[in-house]
Amino acid sequence: MNAEPTWHKSSYSANTGTCIELASSLDRIRDSKDPHGPTLRVNVAGFVQAVKAGRFDR
Repeated sequence: MNAEPTWHKSSYSANTGTCIELASSLDRIRDSKDPHGPTLRVNVAGFVQAVKAGRFDR
């Protein structure tokens, strides 16, 4: 039986509810506005690299 991960929000989110949360297992993210909704499996190293490269900038 798999235990549910602990979810962590960025301290920069300012409690606006418009952020993502990272699972304690470091392989999943979810929308903080929908904590019971779907999660997205990610390669954290690749995700961080893409963020730093600006691939998600609008």
